[in-house]
Amino acid sequence: MTSTKEDMLIWLLKHDSQWAFDNLYRMYAHRLMAFAMEYCHHNETAGEIVEDTFIWIWTHRHEIKQEKTLFKLLFIKARHLLINAYRATLNSPRFEDYVDYVDSLGTESNGAQMDYDDFVRIIRNGLEQIPPTQRRVIELSRFEQKSIKEIAELMNLKEQTVRNQLSLGLKQLMAFINRAGYGAFTLWLMIC
Repeated sequence: MTSTKEDMLIWLLKHDSQWAFDNLYRMYAHRLMAFAMEYCHHNETAGEIVEDTFIWIWTHRHEIKQEKTLFKLLFIKARHLLINAYRATLNSPRFEDYVDYVDSLGTESNGAQMDYDDFVRIIRNGLEQIPPTQRRVIELSRFEQKSIKEIAELMNLKEQTVRNQLSLGLKQLMAFINRAGYGAFTLWLMIC
């Protein structure tokens, strides 16, 4: 599709054309799906991201400032939705910092980009380097989003013991990750 045709579709979209919206959807949905799959590795979630992105485009069509292409706007919105999806997922590590890290590499560093599996592998390798109690406390806190009180009850420990184990474990895990050269990933450990 030429840029001139997309110009026309954007203009028509701003004037409530469902036909233009459908054409823009066909033009970008496949690329957005690939982008979402790159981060979430789950068809259903990626499909929801694409759908939500286009719902947002339709509901904000009168506010769109772009005239030539919607490419950047669509991918920025999809990125925000991906971050929100990971924030809402209880069994996944915080992923916003990874997405920011990948974005910071730019297109010139394609060989340096890590995929999600590598990110998780680094965290898991680090967890294997720390004592079992600290590992379990970190997993419950950071991966399962359990509170200190919930962890104390689950592990039959005092709340202060859980706090101490979490603090010691996070320090050791961050040191491992930094030694491995992946310091950009330590911020997600500090969230919550």
